[in-house]
Amino acid sequence: PPVGGFIVTYLHSWRWIFYLNVPTGLIGIVLVSLFIPNSRGEVPETPDYKGVFLSSLSLGLFLFGFELISHEGLLYLALSFLTVGTLLGVLYVYHARRTKDPILDISLMKIPTFGTSVMAGAITRVTQGAHPYLLPLMMQLGFGLTAAQSGAMTLATALGSIAAKPVAPTLLRRFGFRDTLVVNGFFASSGYMICGLFRPGWPLPVMFALMVMSGFFMSIQFTGFNTIAYDEVSQARMGAATSFYTTFQQLMLSVGICSGAAALQAAMVLRGHPRPAFSDFTAAFWAVAAVSLLATIWNRRFAHDAGHEISG
Repeated sequence: PPVGGFIVTYLHSWRWIFYLNVPTGLIGIVLVSLFIPNSRGEVPETPDYKGVFLSSLSLGLFLFGFELISHEGLLYLALSFLTVGTLLGVLYVYHARRTKDPILDISLMKIPTFGTSVMAGAITRVTQGAHPYLLPLMMQLGFGLTAAQSGAMTLATALGSIAAKPVAPTLLRRFGFRDTLVVNGFFASSGYMICGLFRPGWPLPVMFALMVMSGFFMSIQFTGFNTIAYDEVSQARMGAATSFYTTFQQLMLSVGICSGAAALQAAMVLRGHPRPAFSDFTAAFWAVAAVSLLATIWNRRFAHDAGHEISG
């Protein structure tokens, strides 16, 4: 966020936000080539081209349709995309059940810890995806900060996320995955709800500290999800599980952005505001945070001893 804010404020060219991916990607290629072993598993005899077509088109239409909901006058077009995307998704599920090596192996969802982690993590990532959309928008439109100042403020959640990494293993070892995810999930969602109460009268250091805590609790949550997901996955299916998990991880983060935009737009329409007011941001923050609270239902489905070998 600080780099992006600096670019659009002082370089006056938002395109460099995307150009930065090129050197970053090249550095990644070099580092992976040097430090990641080139181990290979079995390769399917025939690539699942039909599955690639159905799944990518289904997910693309579904995501695009969901994004259009936040725009006025495009509801019917959005519903059309969502309907077609859903139908293609049903066709993919039918195809995947009849294919030996589908591109997204839905049978992995039958593995208890993997399936529960995918569902709970997907719901929680809606909130995680909406937060970096709503927070900078509120900081700039509501508080009048520049993009650079807003980026510096929203860096707080990243700092909290980093701070949580050495703490998470201790918590998981002490309380187990299930109890940690249930209790910590409440604090993670509550932290994002508090962000919806920010107002110009609040001291900036207080808001920064609260955002650090929000990132801290949410990072612990995703550390738990990302670890327990592979607890019962065999080595032979690890590649398929990784592809499945990361696909839905990125998809739900994008859905989170769309959800935040849709919630904010809905609040503005209901209140008749041409520009988003603080009350609209509050409604949007609370709406997306309520979604991650629903993950508690899934977190409680983990066995009490789930992941005990991982956590120690």
